[in-house]
Amino acid sequence: MARSRSAPPSTIARRLRGLSIVDLAVGDGFQKHSYPFSIMVNKNGQRFLDEGADFRNYTYAKYGPVILAQPGQIAWQIFDSKTEHLLRDEYRIRQVTKWQSDTLEGLADRIGDIDKPSFLKTVAEYNASIDVSVPFNPNVKDGRRTHGLPVEKSNWASTIETPPFSAYAFTCGITFTFGCVKINGDAEVFNDDGEVIPGLYACGELVGGIFYGNYPGGSGLTNGAVFGRIAGRAAATRATAAT
Repeated sequence: MARSRSAPPSTIARRLRGLSIVDLAVGDGFQKHSYPFSIMVNKNGQRFLDEGADFRNYTYAKYGPVILAQPGQIAWQIFDSKTEHLLRDEYRIRQVTKWQSDTLEGLADRIGDIDKPSFLKTVAEYNASIDVSVPFNPNVKDGRRTHGLPVEKSNWASTIETPPFSAYAFTCGITFTFGCVKINGDAEVFNDDGEVIPGLYACGELVGGIFYGNYPGGSGLTNGAVFGRIAGRAAATRATAAT
């Protein structure tokens, strides 16, 4: 399952070649999970999903495939100075790919690889569509939304109009697979013929059939704890019976 991550500054191919080395040093610092307070635009300068559909814990996994479907498998999170203070620490790592400008035109020029006229049109239409009578509250789903856009934003819609403006490039990384080994109620692993492999147990994020389509952040820990206990008990029972 893919999720959004910071995009290092070179081409996609060069980024991927260096990813294993960079990940060892930075780890989860490449995540870019403050996107509910941004607008996300692709190379065509267009928004392509509802950034404020829910808190990031409930959207980051399912948004990964959407990002990968964009041109070049890359996009940008756009913020203005009103929301910069809400960004998580992962936006401040040395390796982050960030552009900043006092104008939206200048920001598009610094990004470079984006349709500038379309980007400016997207921001203008987004700003005009927000119901500003609803207070902005980053701590709850505030209902501050857009109206009349092809892709609406359901919460945390904040105008992009107060400089400086910032753009953070991002692509995707791997959370875990949603369809790996199959187990039974005792956490025993099946082979390709549907037969139990004696003495082999599995639990956690390498087990398939637990999640599909989305993954609430943190629920993998519960998955690992529950099936880990089952697997451990079953393995201990087998070991005891063999002595």
